[in-house]
Amino acid sequence: MEDHDRSREGSVPPHPLLLEIDTWPWLNGLARSEGRPVLLGSVPAAVWDAVAEGGYDVVWLMGVWQRSPVGVALALGDLDLVRSFEAALPDYTDEDVVGSPYCIRDYVVDERLGGPAGLATARAELRARGLGLLLDFVPNHVAPDHPWVSGHPDRFVLGEPADLEQDPATFVELGGRVFAHGRDPYFPAWPDVVQLNAFSAALRVAAAETLLDIAGQCDGVRCDMAMLMMDDVFASTWGDRVGPPSTTPYWPEVIGAVRGSHPGFLFVAEAYWDREFALQRQGFDHCYDKRLYDRLTSSDTSGVEAHLSADPDYQARLLRFIENHDEPRAASVLGPEQHRAAAIATFTQCGARLVHDGQTTGRRTHLPVFLGRFPEEPDDEELNAFYHRLLDALADPTFRTGEWRWCRTLPWADDPGTSPILSWCWTGDTRWLVAVNVSERRCSARVAGPWPDLRGGTVRLHDPTQDVTYHRTGNDLNDGMYVELPPWGWHLFRIDDGSAAFEGEAS
Repeated sequence: MEDHDRSREGSVPPHPLLLEIDTWPWLNGLARSEGRPVLLGSVPAAVWDAVAEGGYDVVWLMGVWQRSPVGVALALGDLDLVRSFEAALPDYTDEDVVGSPYCIRDYVVDERLGGPAGLATARAELRARGLGLLLDFVPNHVAPDHPWVSGHPDRFVLGEPADLEQDPATFVELGGRVFAHGRDPYFPAWPDVVQLNAFSAALRVAAAETLLDIAGQCDGVRCDMAMLMMDDVFASTWGDRVGPPSTTPYWPEVIGAVRGSHPGFLFVAEAYWDREFALQRQGFDHCYDKRLYDRLTSSDTSGVEAHLSADPDYQARLLRFIENHDEPRAASVLGPEQHRAAAIATFTQCGARLVHDGQTTGRRTHLPVFLGRFPEEPDDEELNAFYHRLLDALADPTFRTGEWRWCRTLPWADDPGTSPILSWCWTGDTRWLVAVNVSERRCSARVAGPWPDLRGGTVRLHDPTQDVTYHRTGNDLNDGMYVELPPWGWHLFRIDDGSAAFEGEAS
């Protein structure tokens, strides 16, 4: 796999490939396989080698900060949560509940995972292999036992005793004061966290200081539910209780404070509700692309086409995925053919691309984030082999630094209607053409590439994910090359000079 140089801060390529690792259960699984305790500082070199060989640019170690004992107790007292734990782990015990990584007691690496020294070792191992490190930042809330709760109540959304009496699901008494639980405007409050005040000047200073400390330990942060701290969202959630917003929005102020001393620090936003463009304008490098995920998994062909036809600069700052710790496991909701087509369609886009640990081997259990252990599941060898071929292809630097472009898909005479075959291409040191059938029917179309310099010659089209090769004329490629694909079929073609004969290859 291609090794990507990250010797300089900020050297993450424009279109990076990220790997999300659920840190606690991942270390637990390594300990079982190694027959000894494994912490961040003692992960075997061969494991880091295997991560690097996947062709990733950045590893997101999800959930390294101290988790809240109060949060653990609340989780164990929630019968619905306990039932979800039992469903995920057939041999579940209460000891498996290590706490939510988004109910943070303090932004210090949990000693049970190896502490700050262990994280420093893990980061050094990643850097030695050319990979960056991404960690979590939760701007909206902290655990009830976070030090700020007792020491800095001015950083929180506060209430009155009457609020607690009238709405005990949204408010809680801590240390003689009434605090609001964390929430978003569309759901009930989360009972294990307390709400930070985005309009508080004191909170913004503290958030920037926290991020500066985090920036000394990694190369970027994934910001949980980032849109909740946008001025209009926050005001609509909390109303007059929090007063008027500051003259500077939360994210430009906080991100600007960090970028002053860490100009290359990566900010990734978990974002929903069509807030991606606004968050990009407020300083985020990449924002979750939930729309592409929803449209691909629901076979919304016209929606996918409209989405991918949007402004390329906007698309280049999205983060694409078909699975993460919040979504169901792809193998559990997508059939084998649709899973592969969705992977091709997602990971050959511009912008950041996120692979979830266990996705490539076909894990099916969506593990609640409170748990520190994965269930035993057999690997899907065929799916794993597919992902190996795909990741090998994506190691080509063109998919990191090249130019992505939407391609024309023209109707074929025998299939004159709107085609579910969608196409795009990459141009850099190499050229790639992608065509994907995002439907359950066999269909055909003409796919046109944007390379007029290839006219008058022949081209070789090789798909390394399926080990097929074709020869076509450059004119055919530019004017509209015939493509016929089965349900959820695809072509991932590398385009090369085809003037020489390739004995034994398909025509």
